[in-house]
Amino acid sequence: MTRRAYPLSKVYGLLEPGPVVLLSTAHKGKLNVMAMSWHMMMEFEPPLVGCLVSGRHLIFEALMATRQCVINIPTADIADKVIGCGNTSGRRVDKFRRFGLTPLPAKTVAAPLIAECYASLECRVADTRLVNRYNFFVLEVQQAWIDTACKDPRTLHHRGRGKFMIAGETVRLASKAK
Repeated sequence: MTRRAYPLSKVYGLLEPGPVVLLSTAHKGKLNVMAMSWHMMMEFEPPLVGCLVSGRHLIFEALMATRQCVINIPTADIADKVIGCGNTSGRRVDKFRRFGLTPLPAKTVAAPLIAECYASLECRVADTRLVNRYNFFVLEVQQAWIDTACKDPRTLHHRGRGKFMIAGETVRLASKAK
């Protein structure tokens, strides 16, 4: 095996944490959605999710004000909508309308579920101690929804600089973990 130095600016593409999600909020009568790939599970029960939301994003303001959101998990068949949400500012555009996304009412939060996504996690902000320093929110999942018709979700994974990977084969290996 031949090894060579790798640029530090590209390291994030090696450690992508999971599928690209669509984070949705509702604030001051306006729905918004952004693509997000920097998130991670932090705890099983109650389910805690850590995520980074830049202070430059309109969703940051909504998340700080309302302390609630929905993490919507799309599949690769709506990749164009996901990429569009990631490349467009909610300050200038109604992303739901522009990208043909259908908001659905949530059970425990004011933020909308997205009908085109195979799963949705209604969340409340549980911890903001790292927001000022790192823009890092800890969210507690209050309610989870899944489309049971979607048997093999092919999720989209950001590898950096416009490169994406689509989830592939699922394998089952012996494990004692949950």
